[in-house]
Amino acid sequence: MPYRNVGRGLDAPVSILLVTSRESKRWVIPKGNYGSNIAPHAAAALEAEEEAGVRGAVCPTALGSFRYRKRKGSGASLMADVEVFPLAVSEELEDWKEKSQRERRWFSLAGAAAAVDEPDLSDLIRSFGASEFNKAARSTGVLNLVARKSKVGPMFAWFQRLLPRTGGFFELFEAHAVAVVAAADAMGRLAQGGPAMSENAREIYEREHDADQIIREVLKTVRETFLTPFDRSAITSLIGAMDNAIDEMQAAASAIELYELKAFGQQMKDMVAIIVDAARLTAEAMPLLRDVGKNGVRLHELTERLVRMEGHADEIHSAGLKQAFQTHRNGNAIDFIVQREIFKHLERIVDAFEDVANEVDGIVIDHS
Repeated sequence: MPYRNVGRGLDAPVSILLVTSRESKRWVIPKGNYGSNIAPHAAAALEAEEEAGVRGAVCPTALGSFRYRKRKGSGASLMADVEVFPLAVSEELEDWKEKSQRERRWFSLAGAAAAVDEPDLSDLIRSFGASEFNKAARSTGVLNLVARKSKVGPMFAWFQRLLPRTGGFFELFEAHAVAVVAAADAMGRLAQGGPAMSENAREIYEREHDADQIIREVLKTVRETFLTPFDRSAITSLIGAMDNAIDEMQAAASAIELYELKAFGQQMKDMVAIIVDAARLTAEAMPLLRDVGKNGVRLHELTERLVRMEGHADEIHSAGLKQAFQTHRNGNAIDFIVQREIFKHLERIVDAFEDVANEVDGIVIDHS
């Protein structure tokens, strides 16, 4: 399911790319069959490139699945099960394999859900992004200002005037999530390689700097605030886990530049894709903390998915290390050491997102 965020704020709408089927011309997501020699998410990425002409980071953890009836060449109409993988689009091709056979179009979440025929797919699309839900959960538009700036620092005068005496922790959580999502998106582009690698690495450094300013403001506000929405340790642990994620993104980008890594294996790309999706889920969770009692069910759904993704990332990490060792066991040990170092940072990023999930779950248990 190819998607993109229209803007940088947490309330920025999500767009879904659909294509027409070749025969009936109904709106569908790119999909197809795959053989035993390719992973399902990798096959989904190939189908997206062939049918819709898009590339990007595809998360190897499925969003969900749906069933539909597919008409075969024999005339039989048989049920088919489809796993859906989120693909964060970073490149749209001008020409692609099935351009002459299909139309592609970006839809809003609601528009895409209404355009497809399969009810289960429609439900998956609706549940993918909760921008409208988050708008209702939030009471300030400060993030829109933050998101339009590459540097958060100059905005803190505005933050300090807007924060009530009980502390503006929700705004600060959300501002930090803006930085995390932007850094993760830059990680996704960095893992694609190409001539813009240094620019993407630089954005990660800048976003990490933004996040540092925000966490300092959180710690200062914790010290100065009499009434806090959650236990002080819960506030510092949550923002600390989020900050660990973006710190490790910066460390990964530094290692990539230091060791002049230009090409990334599939396991590395898969782990980066998990990071991109984990950042998206974290960003969705932050505004929901404003009303934990009302939003507890959705928060638990998000944290469960983050934990599943961390387990999947562990498997990918082990497979990647094993493949790197087998490739270089009789060759250049330096190449293995470099790959092991990058894998280590990627694993730590995903681990930090699991820590975020655990902290959110703790808040839900205490306050729902």
